[in-house]
Amino acid sequence: MVDPGQTSEDATRLARAIEHRFGAPLPPSDVAIERLATLRAMADRRSIRDYDLARPVDQRLLEILCAVALSAPTKSDLQQRDIVVLEDPQQRRRVTSLIGEAWIDTAPAFLVFCGNNRRQRQIHEWRGRPFPNDHLDAFFNAAVDAGIALATFVTAAEAAGLGCCPISQIRNHAATVSAILELPPHVFPVAGMTVGWPARPGGMSLRLPLDVTVHRDRFDESDLRRRIDAYDRRRSALQPYARQRYEKEFGHADHYGWSEDKARQYAKPERADFGAFVRARGFNLE
Repeated sequence: MVDPGQTSEDATRLARAIEHRFGAPLPPSDVAIERLATLRAMADRRSIRDYDLARPVDQRLLEILCAVALSAPTKSDLQQRDIVVLEDPQQRRRVTSLIGEAWIDTAPAFLVFCGNNRRQRQIHEWRGRPFPNDHLDAFFNAAVDAGIALATFVTAAEAAGLGCCPISQIRNHAATVSAILELPPHVFPVAGMTVGWPARPGGMSLRLPLDVTVHRDRFDESDLRRRIDAYDRRRSALQPYARQRYEKEFGHADHYGWSEDKARQYAKPERADFGAFVRARGFNLE
């Protein structure tokens, strides 16, 4: 039986989380009350980078979470995603040392989510069937499958009380990571993941307003610059950046918001060799 007092609290916390993250309230909904606790937890999620290092993560729990993650939707039931759990400290250090962040090195657990188009090709070989779909979609499907599994793992881990932080930086070293993990052709790393029991709550990242990213019937970017500027100012007030990127090159901005930070980030080359890496994995990106 659902506790009305608890569901009322969950509804209030859900509404507050959405309003804080997106900057505007949503109208109340008659969504089934037994789902509110789950929605509230998902709306309130935060990346965790500070872990209780005295409390390890049980490997059996990680296996359960991997099972839940791999229960997520997958394109046409092709199941083109794998997870590498790094248990051996030396093997793990070989991967995490590439990133150069102490909190990643010391996190209680570290996983790598991979796209895998290899099994599909192996099945075609074993069954004597042609493989006419050797084009960009083969890579895209495997990458999306891995991303769905990663997101599902985060939700499952947080439901168990753990904290997580995806690490896209491993793609900066995709070839080296692939060599360390002995990934065969048509298998590639998508992201790493730190996992552990939170030492303290993480901060909630404010998102773009829903009227920027949720569209009705057709794509709409009317008045976009003004709306992003308003988001920049709200985020600067509530969640200011600790430092300005590349200040020597781009100078000091009196108003430094999200859009300036992202413009500076992508004003520098990043993973320019990733296409060559993917082709070296055996993918045709045409």
